[in-house]
Amino acid sequence: MPKVIVVNEDRCLACKQCMIECAMAHTDAKTLVEAINSDTPPTPRVYVEPAETFGIPLQCRHCEDAPCITVCPTEAIYRVSEQGPVLLDQDRCIGCKFCMLVCPFGVIGLSRDGKATIKCDLCIERTEAGAEPACVSGCPTGALEFRELDDYLREKRRRTVQQITVAERQLKKVSAEDSDER
Repeated sequence: MPKVIVVNEDRCLACKQCMIECAMAHTDAKTLVEAINSDTPPTPRVYVEPAETFGIPLQCRHCEDAPCITVCPTEAIYRVSEQGPVLLDQDRCIGCKFCMLVCPFGVIGLSRDGKATIKCDLCIERTEAGAEPACVSGCPTGALEFRELDDYLREKRRRTVQQITVAERQLKKVSAEDSDER
């Protein structure tokens, strides 16, 4: 089963460290100062968007039926395997921006020179070597996790059942108290 990046919005401080880690992972620079001072400063592929009192890191969700793959006229956006991440070959990209228009999450961006698009590749070199994507490993609060989808869904179902059980108990308690008062 594929792994996905999961966000715990309660832990996110919107510090944007994930954006820095992502940008650095996609540059040849060895240090942040070197990267900032280079001719082509690094560009992140994750975006931290404010939402009320917290931030939400957004990146490519590597959709099963990815519209960006379907719409790309040069086949620059592709998937190596059925369960693999959606990748982008910048050399084949003509910068038509069709993929940007159809992305349901708005997370495909333009390279600094505006000639090609960029998107999250799940740090394919890192993940193939058994490491986590840079945004996940660099998150200081653990708000980002790289998890097996099945495990995450199983845990989410368990939490949902617990919440329903607690709510049901509270409802029964209130109902019992109401009938005692009558």
